[in-house]
Amino acid sequence: MTLNASDLDWDESSGADPFLPLDRLDSSYEVPPLTVWGVALCVSGTVIATENAVVVTTILATPSFRAPVFLLLASLGLADLLAGVALILHFLFLFCIEPSDWSELLTSGLLVTSLIASLCSLMGVALDRYMSLSHALTYGSSESRYRAAILLLLIWLGACVIGAGPAMGWHCLGEPNSCSVARPLTRTYLSLLCGGFLVVVIVTLQLYAGICRVARRHAHAIATQRHFLSTNQSYASKHSSGRGFSRLILVLSVFVGCWMPFSLWGLLGDASSPPLYTYATLVPAAGSSLLNPILYSLRNKDIRKVLLQACCPHRCTHNAHVHYPADV
Repeated sequence: MTLNASDLDWDESSGADPFLPLDRLDSSYEVPPLTVWGVALCVSGTVIATENAVVVTTILATPSFRAPVFLLLASLGLADLLAGVALILHFLFLFCIEPSDWSELLTSGLLVTSLIASLCSLMGVALDRYMSLSHALTYGSSESRYRAAILLLLIWLGACVIGAGPAMGWHCLGEPNSCSVARPLTRTYLSLLCGGFLVVVIVTLQLYAGICRVARRHAHAIATQRHFLSTNQSYASKHSSGRGFSRLILVLSVFVGCWMPFSLWGLLGDASSPPLYTYATLVPAAGSSLLNPILYSLRNKDIRKVLLQACCPHRCTHNAHVHYPADV
């Protein structure tokens, strides 16, 4: 997907891509001068790759992080790490090396693969949370870890196969009229991709709705078993439930806000649509890779403890309340 912002002077009604140099096809092509947009592209890709690399390394290097939830978080971090790498490669091909057809296919395929794996991993995290509540007695067993491993294998196999579409010929480099709002992807390919995105978003929202229902049933069951709760206990329970509900609303709002705009625009737009709209809807989708480690991995207290111990080993040694995380 082309995100070149080196030239911001364009005619929106013409449908020309403002993120692709107009002299791209000339034999005398020159690398465009570095711009603020180019620096932002490189910095954002570097930040995304760095923070997700820290998350993936932390999970893989900690033997106790082998529960399904940590496997899914590692998959999410790896997918977002690839998204950051794709942005860095796009910057290099744009401002350091003369771009070519194969570089476009490489970066677009890598970005598609990472976005699919990231979105499906988010759905897997929601499914894991639902299973941990509805099947609490068997959660964390070897069978559940096996199912999580199979799910991750299917996610990455599907993401790699779909992401290889542009390189396998599903592109519009030779037929500009078949281009979608995100060159070099064809309109058919992007429509199927965005349709799949919407399906995954709807399934994920249904899973979180199921989580809310199960959580309410558990809370009701606990309340009926505790007829004589003290005032402080009741207040603490309500405060904890309210805080958990607020976090859930935040996660869902970011999730929908990041993925819904581009999914809808990919279905409704075409090659003649103003490319600025494509950029405006694709940025939140890529920005989800920046927010996912904060909303999912770094919110986990066990991961935070390991990172704190790695950054401040002497401080953690003297604090008795800091310990290695246990299997969950």
